[in-house]
Amino acid sequence: MPTEGYSSRMDRAPDRRAFTLIELMSVVVIIGLLAGVATPKLTELIDKARVARAIGDLRSVSQELAVRDSLPASLADIGRGTLRDPWGRAYVYVRLPAPVPPAQPAGARLDRFGVAINSRFDLYSAGRDGLSSLSLTAADSQDDVVVGGDGGFMSLASRY
Repeated sequence: MPTEGYSSRMDRAPDRRAFTLIELMSVVVIIGLLAGVATPKLTELIDKARVARAIGDLRSVSQELAVRDSLPASLADIGRGTLRDPWGRAYVYVRLPAPVPPAQPAGARLDRFGVAINSRFDLYSAGRDGLSSLSLTAADSQDDVVVGGDGGFMSLASRY
């Protein structure tokens, strides 16, 4: 029997000043599900933004190179030696030797048909993984951001 001044929880009106454990766990599960759905999309958007920035950088540098009478030995010769791609690595620039017809320039990157994608110079970013190969169809080259068609194409190697 309750004593005076003492009342059980059942006797008083319920006052809601706190959340129950079930409510808190429900909120945590919902936040986890939302984060699980949003994280891959956010990562994809960040990758697309990095590729877009690399394309802009490559467009700018390739335009500088295209208007020159003679190609520089390195990007440092045109004041772009410190330029880094969105993944923090230096852009790759290769001045190609003049080919002896009908041969292709030695050291040129090749498309899926084995044809050089550029005739004067190669300019590209090694992409997210930092790996690259002369053939654009190689797995290491698929995420590279390349200049092809002597400046007419600038995008991912996988789209060339």
